[in-house]
Amino acid sequence: MTIAELKQLKESEDKVEFKEATKNYSFAGGEHREQIERRKCFLGYVVAFANEGGGRLILGMKDQLPHDVIGSDFGLNELGELEDETYNRLGIRVRIEELFDENRLRVLVVNIPSRPVGKMLKFEGVPLMRIGDSLRNMSDEEMFSILSEQEPDFSARVCEGLVLADLDEAAIAKMKESYARKQNNQAFLQLSTEQVLTDLKLLVNVKLNYAALILLAKREVIQRILPQAKTIWEFRSTEAQIHHDRRESIDDPLFLGIDRIWQLINQPTLNRKHPVQSGAYIFDIYDFNEEVTREAVLNAIAHRDYTITSEVVIKQYPAKLIISNPGGFPKGVTIENILTVSSTPRSRLMTEILEKTGLVERSGQGVDKIFSITLSEGKAEPDYRDSNLYQVSLVLRTEIIDKAFHIFINQYQSSNKEPKLGVEQIITLCKIRNAVSRDLKTEILDQLERLGLIRKSGHGNRYTLSDEYHDLVNDGLRIANRYKVKEVEQLLFALQGNTLKVGELEEQLKDSLNRNQIKYLLTKLIEDNVLRMDGKGKGARYGIEEQYASLRGSALVNEIINELRKSYE
Repeated sequence: MTIAELKQLKESEDKVEFKEATKNYSFAGGEHREQIERRKCFLGYVVAFANEGGGRLILGMKDQLPHDVIGSDFGLNELGELEDETYNRLGIRVRIEELFDENRLRVLVVNIPSRPVGKMLKFEGVPLMRIGDSLRNMSDEEMFSILSEQEPDFSARVCEGLVLADLDEAAIAKMKESYARKQNNQAFLQLSTEQVLTDLKLLVNVKLNYAALILLAKREVIQRILPQAKTIWEFRSTEAQIHHDRRESIDDPLFLGIDRIWQLINQPTLNRKHPVQSGAYIFDIYDFNEEVTREAVLNAIAHRDYTITSEVVIKQYPAKLIISNPGGFPKGVTIENILTVSSTPRSRLMTEILEKTGLVERSGQGVDKIFSITLSEGKAEPDYRDSNLYQVSLVLRTEIIDKAFHIFINQYQSSNKEPKLGVEQIITLCKIRNAVSRDLKTEILDQLERLGLIRKSGHGNRYTLSDEYHDLVNDGLRIANRYKVKEVEQLLFALQGNTLKVGELEEQLKDSLNRNQIKYLLTKLIEDNVLRMDGKGKGARYGIEEQYASLRGSALVNEIINELRKSYE
């Protein structure tokens, strides 16, 4: 938009607010003490506009028609930082344009998106609305009206122009097979395509809907009608790099696309297998668990906001997977209550079909599965902290931080003991392992104590995991008294293909090992002919012995660990 066009806008009609903001315009209330004065700032107007459905805040122009330009120094040379700080404080992404008139007077145009359905923004704890030149508290009636809003089911909307010939036969066959297997109803396979679509409410009154498009339509049809329905997969070999090593766009119908997405994530070089042994107990843990990954990806696709013209993005790294979808959490869901609240999905019809065909868990239980399996594998808790009002972002990390915990949980789950552990029990066990005693449910603690998985520790209400867990830690995951397996693994992964100085290793491993631990491991592994040292003193570099040169990744680590175990048995 040009300055000439801005001059013709009317505040009451065009969802725009003009502020002179020539000097020292406040970003977040400045030095004012009274809330009614503090709110008359940049963030206050962003909140008010978002609550009203979005609009533009114009800085550097008078509010009287024809809005003469007087120039503003607000955010000078700091537009990127201004957008980032707004996002950090409000969880909302504004887009700021910088314009200049013929006299080089500067104007800022702040484009503010609408708040999500059923949610409001607040400035210093207060939801704001505009009235004239002022900002006021939202009334109880206005707040209730927003909280009562319901998101329409996008997937149930008629998709104009979509006909039966636009559907992919292979996707339809996959849907039929999945439904027949999940419902134990082989007769379903014999029904006509039209009857199946009608039974599943994908065809209503001879009209196909958006659920049919997303789940079953041919690739070229999806590209033409709803291009944002595709999923982007990217791989980067390091977390610091900006450009991806590989990128794929998956715009197949979901009943076919989910398998293609998993094939990309599950490439042997990208999804490493880690054999774990404790006595006679041997099992494999993969960087990315198939059940967890499929559930997380399908949740992102099913619960995203399809009115936003951006895609689900999957970013894969050697140590983590990030799955982001446009649109915040469904109404009523927050990071704090994600495991306990029953939510209404945005695309209810599509979610119901995914449940009926067994592609996802019953509504409200998918996140439980993601948490319970991930924690049971001894990995870090699934991380939703980067989510906000406009995006849900899930981080799954590959590091197995506690192999003993995985053995401990799986030995119980595979035994004849009942009941089996659910997500609440597993999370409670994780908290007890981490010496967290606050906010634990008494009934869960009593149950775990009866099952022999925890015991009281000292006085008061403190608990510890049972002796069985501590035996696994002390015996199964150490090599004599010389090495901790986890520490050896971390050092070997850092050194494979490299020769590094102590300082370089210290930088790479700073989150897990200190300098003394590294020097101890280097000394002992050289004695055991696992590592070699090239050079002396500060210039010494360390590498893995040539006998292991043909091995990489988990194969290298497992070979060395097994050799060390044998030598100290």
